[in-house]
Order: sequence, then structure tokens, then C-alpha cells
Amino acid sequence: MLKHDGTVLVRADQFFSEEAVAEEDKMIYHMPPEQRAHIEKLIAEYDIRPPFDEKKCKEEYKEMMEWSVQSQKERLPQNIVEQIADIRVFTLGYCTREILLQLKKQSAENTREMDRVSKEYREAILAQDIPDEIRSRVQFHDCTVTELLTGEEAVIRFDTSGGFTNMNKLTLIAPEIIKREGEIVGSYWLYQELYQIDNGYELHVLFYGEDMPELIVRCEDILAEEE
Repeated sequence: MLKHDGTVLVRADQFFSEEAVAEEDKMIYHMPPEQRAHIEKLIAEYDIRPPFDEKKCKEEYKEMMEWSVQSQKERLPQNIVEQIADIRVFTLGYCTREILLQLKKQSAENTREMDRVSKEYREAILAQDIPDEIRSRVQFHDCTVTELLTGEEAVIRFDTSGGFTNMNKLTLIAPEIIKREGEIVGSYWLYQELYQIDNGYELHVLFYGEDMPELIVRCEDILAEEE
């Protein structure tokens, strides 16, 4: 179609006609039967979902808010909590300018303290004359503990599927258990510190699980292997 200003308009259905699309540009997706069945199942389950339960929703929201309010009270300095007119409103993300300024000041102080502790930790670690090869033997971050045996040796076995190593067995020679708290088996290896002592090493491990289990062991040597 020719407009009065000389431009040419082409109908969209003419431009995108079958003739205008080269065969190699076509993409046809065939859905596998199992995928179609899964989608149809999800649709069917959605269609028969129970009606919206307003009472239940209010109860769950009330429980969530009560937990959030308590959490805010526990993590904030008491002098700031006492200045907040309505902790429920604060929990929703609102506060006065005065409270916000105090929170920013507190946050800056917390950051400085964390930097100080981190600096001291780095200095303490660097002062340890521990070979990198030994340090590499206790790198089990995100691995799940499947077994912990203690005796003349302390043996820890792992499921390494969520971790960053293929080594799934850690052996601590001539161990002395200094601290063992929480349910270690079934938890995730989260963080470790390794120190040198007179006759070997002292390993501190924090695990991710219920009540954040901890383990501190002194030993003469450390072995890591893939079974």
C-alpha cells in the first residue's frame, strides 16, 4: 500500500507469510509425552485446589509477624528498640529518620568491628607455619557428613555431591576431642580453622545444621582420601 507521503506499507501477514520464512529458519518443538503428562497433571492439581482460606492466611501472617517482631527485638540494640514507637511497623520496613540515622551509625560500627576481627584472624592464620598441602586436606565446604567414628583415629566420611572436592574421607591421627556439640552426622561442613600445636594440629569445624554443631579436635596428623 502506497501512502500519500511516498512510504510503502506492507501487511504483516504478507511479510511473515510461509514463503518469507526459509526452511532452515523454522524451529519445531515436539513435547515429549511425559512432559505433557506432567504439565497436564500440574494443571489438574491447580484446577482442584481448595478455595482461598482467609482465616488460615490471617493466622499464618500473624505467626510470621510475631516471629519477625521477636527477631528484630533480639538483633537490635536495646536502646534503639526502646525508641521505636511501633516495632510492628518497623518490621514492615518503616522507621523515622532519627532511627534510620542511628541504624546507619550502628551498622558502620559493626562493620569496623568485623574488619578488626577479620584482620586479627588473618594475622593469626598467617603466623601459623602450616603447609598449604595440609590446609588443602580440610577443605570440605558444603559436604554432608555421613559418618563420624572416634577411637585411635577419628574418621569423618562425606557425601561430596554438594561440595567442591572428591575427597570423601578425613582421618585425624591420635585425636583428642576438645569439643563436640550438636548432631554432626547429617549436617554440612560450613567453616574450618586449622592451628598448629606442639605435636600436630588443632582443627575447629563449624557445621550447618540444627543448633549449628561444632567440633574441635587435636591430632598428630591429618589425612584426606577418596575411597
